[in-house]
Amino acid sequence: MENHWDRDAILPPGESGQLVYVTRLLGHDEALNLHGGGNTSAKQKQTGLPGEDEEILYIDNGRFSPEYADLSGFTPVRRQPLAALVQWPALSIEQLENELACSRKVSAAPVPPPETILHAALPYRFVLSAQPDVVLAIASTSDGPQRLHEVFGDAVLVLPYAATGLHLARACAEALRDQAAPALVGMLVMYQRLYTFGETALQAYERMVDLVNQAERYLDRHAALLPPSTVTAIAQPEKPAPREVAALRKSISAVAGYSLILQVHDDADSLAFSQRPDAAELTRQGPATAQNVALTRRLPMLGRDVDAYREACQQAFDQYDPQSTLPRPDLAPRIVLDAQLGLCALGRTAAEAALAARVYRHTTGVMLRAKVLGGYQSLSPGTALALESRHFAISPSAGWGGAMPFTGEIALVTGGASGIGKACVESLLARGAAVATMDVNPRVSSMLDRPDFLGLPCDLTDEAAILRAFEVMVKTFGGLDMLVLNAGIFPAGCRIESLSLAEWRKVMQINLDSNLVVLREAYPLLKLSPRGGRVVVNASKNVLAPGAGAAAYSSSKAAVTQLARVAALEWGKDGIRVNMVHPDAIFDTGIWTEEVLKARAAHYGLTVQQYKTRNVLGVELNSHYVGELVAEMLGPRFEKITGAQIPVDGGSDRVI
Repeated sequence: MENHWDRDAILPPGESGQLVYVTRLLGHDEALNLHGGGNTSAKQKQTGLPGEDEEILYIDNGRFSPEYADLSGFTPVRRQPLAALVQWPALSIEQLENELACSRKVSAAPVPPPETILHAALPYRFVLSAQPDVVLAIASTSDGPQRLHEVFGDAVLVLPYAATGLHLARACAEALRDQAAPALVGMLVMYQRLYTFGETALQAYERMVDLVNQAERYLDRHAALLPPSTVTAIAQPEKPAPREVAALRKSISAVAGYSLILQVHDDADSLAFSQRPDAAELTRQGPATAQNVALTRRLPMLGRDVDAYREACQQAFDQYDPQSTLPRPDLAPRIVLDAQLGLCALGRTAAEAALAARVYRHTTGVMLRAKVLGGYQSLSPGTALALESRHFAISPSAGWGGAMPFTGEIALVTGGASGIGKACVESLLARGAAVATMDVNPRVSSMLDRPDFLGLPCDLTDEAAILRAFEVMVKTFGGLDMLVLNAGIFPAGCRIESLSLAEWRKVMQINLDSNLVVLREAYPLLKLSPRGGRVVVNASKNVLAPGAGAAAYSSSKAAVTQLARVAALEWGKDGIRVNMVHPDAIFDTGIWTEEVLKARAAHYGLTVQQYKTRNVLGVELNSHYVGELVAEMLGPRFEKITGAQIPVDGGSDRVI
């Protein structure tokens, strides 16, 4: 592990400023496997309202990922009352939550996590924590504590596993009373975290770097630093069809009771681990840390037999806790290991799935290194099952009617880089969907930087390019639930007697032929949507009221409308509904430049504003309005409607 501390960096003032800097530093280091709140803290003196000094603890509240930390991501709490809690003989969950909430120095700050009790009990100014793979690998062996002492000596206090909160804080406080404090630089809680201490953030950080490097050198001496792909022969499997991935997602979503995002990782390391003959033996022991149980489940699914996996989980619960009052999980996996697919990660959102994949990829490295050291050993099955019950209990679906109605669902928008297409992307994201868009504009790939968006540069007149884009989308999100056909061109006005066959074919190729290919490739995926597939086609007012000089455009939009109507007839038996919108005068799109607007308004003897509102209702339309309507049509309010055509024009006397 490299030391990335910039000694010339200008840090914000005070201990809290150092804390923000070191948290970002740790968060950017992938090797530390940081996630969740409660990772870092700092104590500093502040003057209270009566004029007396009091010690304030700034604790990570989990509001931001560590690499993006700022001061609002740390809750200031009064340290002394929380530190005193370790002396209490018993404390219910409700009492603990109340004490944490009441300890806040700023009432509007987020309630601090249960780890706050531990940080308050530790007598060190700065406390950092991480889950370094190399340290966890040494700990996850049958003789882990002995090996850790061999590596770190008396510099690190090793504690047995204890549940986060009061139990862990009390165990730590008791152990520290018997420890030679001057020699202590850190603490490792088995199946939890590595902590380092310091009087400054730099000192605590350098101690973290030093401990991780000591562990790396130990593993290197035992030939245990190699990644999975270098120690396992990889068979290059035949690439699965997108519909196979979508079928897997649908079957797992059915077990969960709600839609899930599924991400496929078929890199060398993922395939190598999935193809290991001892993968079942390794993975049945569970993740390397208690936190990972909450993110990835205790058991991954091996292969694609969802029913067998569910039965195995049920038997495990019956074996270990038949009388437990804890709610049972939904029995849907978060990790799937398949020799052909590699590692598949699932989550309610794309961010959850990505985090599960990241954590489990680290976990596989821990497992293999521990195996080289003599064997991997995880939490006891009973403890892991209790944690699994607590974190994966059945919860209400974030489905129809919720604040995020499209959570766990996947949408594809063609032509989403600008105009109405971009507005549709934004409206779908706002409702919780993971959204992919195909657009000829290469900048679409960097249009948004978020885990639930995928921009696919794609020439929609190239059938092979469309097929490749579908493969990437399914690999990234797992299938398709909603399709918005939006891409198209509006050529310059041309009367029929002057219309060339080349121009006619160009318009038809983009506005009609490409939509046929997209519909054809989308059908098997929409058919496998957990909630039923949905399509909205952005046609045109010209279908209902064509204009002179727009023969090619009007004909192409009429043809794609007819195509959509046939799709509604053919696909209804599969639970797929297909509807259409006919926008007109959407003036914030790319074709309506200021010059064009002025020219068209002058043609009718109107001002620009009069021209924009020359409809029955006298209203001005925009892309956002169309995007919101399209999103609503993909939602529950239209769940019993298919084949509908809706004008979006403020009322046109020609259409009416």
